[in-house]
Amino acid sequence: MTYVVGENCIRCKLTDCVEVCPVDCFYEGPNFLVIDPDECIDCDLCVPECPVDAIYAEDDLPTDQAEFLELNAELAEIWPNISEQKDPLPDFEKWDGVAGKREFLER
Repeated sequence: MTYVVGENCIRCKLTDCVEVCPVDCFYEGPNFLVIDPDECIDCDLCVPECPVDAIYAEDDLPTDQAEFLELNAELAEIWPNISEQKDPLPDFEKWDGVAGKREFLER
């Protein structure tokens, strides 16, 4: 099993989660983070650190976000690794909890 970053991270991209990851399995895009499923050790440390509740255990991933499992794996192959917390996106509060953000994902 792995953990998956879901839709609510899009345009929020808070990086509190990367600080606690013992294996540095997070990768950073312009407005979204992903977890490399091959590197994730299922430790669960990142889940409570996500201020927007965007990280799910693979088995708990909502069915309407199933595509994010494959999307995390795909983008982790091309995006750079991130292991230190950064400032949040300027308007992240506006985007927290907004449904249907998939179209705003920047590659």
